[in-house]
Amino acid sequence: MRAGSGVKARYVLIAVGALVLILTAMAVSRFVTSGDHARPGSSVQGVDIGGMTRDEAAAAVESGLADLVAKRIRVRLPNHIATIKPSEAGLTIDPVASVAPAFGRTLNPLALLGGVAGSNDFPAVTKVDEAALEKQVAVVADNVDTPAQNPSIDIKGTRVSLTPARPGTAVDRKATAAAVVAALLKPRAPVDAVIKDIPSGISTADARAVVRTARAAIGSPISVTATDATGKSVTATLAPKALAKALNYTVENDAFVPQLDGAVLHEAIAKELKAIETPGNNATFQIVNDVPQVVASTTGNGVSDTELADAVLAVVKNPQAGRHVTVQITTRPPSVTTEQAAALGITEKLSSFTQRFPYAPYRVQNIGEAAKQVNGTLLLPGETFSMNDTIGERTINHGYTTGYVVGPGGIFTEDLGGGVSTATTATWTAAFFAGLERVSTTAHSIYISRYRAGLEATVAWGNFDMKFKNNTPNGVFITASVTRTSVTVTLWGTKQYDEVTAVSHPRMNVEPFPTLIDITPKCHAQGGEPGFVITVDRVFFKGGEEVKREPITTYYKPGPEVKCEKPSKANLAAAAANGVTVIGPTTPP
Repeated sequence: MRAGSGVKARYVLIAVGALVLILTAMAVSRFVTSGDHARPGSSVQGVDIGGMTRDEAAAAVESGLADLVAKRIRVRLPNHIATIKPSEAGLTIDPVASVAPAFGRTLNPLALLGGVAGSNDFPAVTKVDEAALEKQVAVVADNVDTPAQNPSIDIKGTRVSLTPARPGTAVDRKATAAAVVAALLKPRAPVDAVIKDIPSGISTADARAVVRTARAAIGSPISVTATDATGKSVTATLAPKALAKALNYTVENDAFVPQLDGAVLHEAIAKELKAIETPGNNATFQIVNDVPQVVASTTGNGVSDTELADAVLAVVKNPQAGRHVTVQITTRPPSVTTEQAAALGITEKLSSFTQRFPYAPYRVQNIGEAAKQVNGTLLLPGETFSMNDTIGERTINHGYTTGYVVGPGGIFTEDLGGGVSTATTATWTAAFFAGLERVSTTAHSIYISRYRAGLEATVAWGNFDMKFKNNTPNGVFITASVTRTSVTVTLWGTKQYDEVTAVSHPRMNVEPFPTLIDITPKCHAQGGEPGFVITVDRVFFKGGEEVKREPITTYYKPGPEVKCEKPSKANLAAAAANGVTVIGPTTPP
């Protein structure tokens, strides 16, 4: 080795050592101050905070990310895109927590020197108001959730048919909320709502077994022998048609339960029973000049409707040889006597409500049949009114016909009983203004403009009902009447409040309606209705002062606009180009 080389090497080592000393000194200096200032090269979500104090860094991050945090988050749903405003969902950033990692002390000189070690970009920390987020996701979900539909058993004449079960869909609220939170600090792109299927409580396979049982039950006649105390008897025959008219199925604990209407069975053989029966009736009321008056009861002798129904139900599964029952002629005391009726305190009008509707023959028939069943209902103190139980299953045998109902996705479709919701709305609204206790009400899934928003109700056999309770110490008598364009329901009893009013709050969370193109032959065009949330307060007054307020909140999904188009390539291409959902085959003939 040459002497010159050794000298150069020593100079290099000395220079390197000096540099290390300098860098170490700088690092030590920055270590001492690193708790007070962000390390050089530090940033949060792309916002530079190097060398800033904690307050300066937090303010810089809050300002730098403000536009991104304020921007609405779009949530993609099956038929439309909803939007969520972060501030209303309780979503923001925590600037103090976001900058904290840039102020931690470290003994790594390269990290302290920043420029030598490279930059450190830390993710911003999201702050979430869980209650506010849950509320906003609930609004989105309520506009999408579709309940599962149990299969239904329909008896027309003596034919039994089955409508299969239809699974429902629901937004997985927890997973969707997590996706919304994750999207807050990302470039805006629609967030896909997490959708899950909801099975029906009763499977189609189980319903098919019930259909077979129902067909056997009404497949052949049942003979009934009625005997009185003297031994005199008559025998009558319940024909399959009468059995079919009386038979229906209710859903209890996710199972079909057969029921026989004893009054229908009794009416079918009343002519034969007349020879040994003495008719009677319950006390009721009639309205004379707007004043309720008691109609006296009478005691009769005859076959109990309940006994007849129970006896027949016990043999409907038997073969023809075993389809015979014997019932007794007994006293048929009125369930409500004249004295009991007079003591019920039914003395004045509680409320009356008229719901108008566009004339259509099916509406007049179905609304009229429902009104006929509601008319004359007497609710004793503590009893609960059920619309489904009162008007019966919507079948041809029960006097109903096919009409339009709100189907899946808010699209109108045809089904038996279309229009009974108008009678249901009139009945519930009358009960609302009478101050009776709300037990369960379900609004239409989409808003229908002829109804007052948030103050209407619908029913679906085997799925949901409209119920209210007579929570007064007196009886309540219900009358109902129908014209070609309106139905009026009036409640009579004794007023518990001077006045009951409805106060509607402004519509919230308004969602635009989607447009759909239907290329099927059965297309029924309809206008769109925005979705929204509305609260209606029921306000009770006594002695001129408000004594109680009951808020009722209703969620309406957007009602789609449906356009009927021919299934052409041009129409399908235009729909695809505009992002419009097509109902029907996507390949034109």
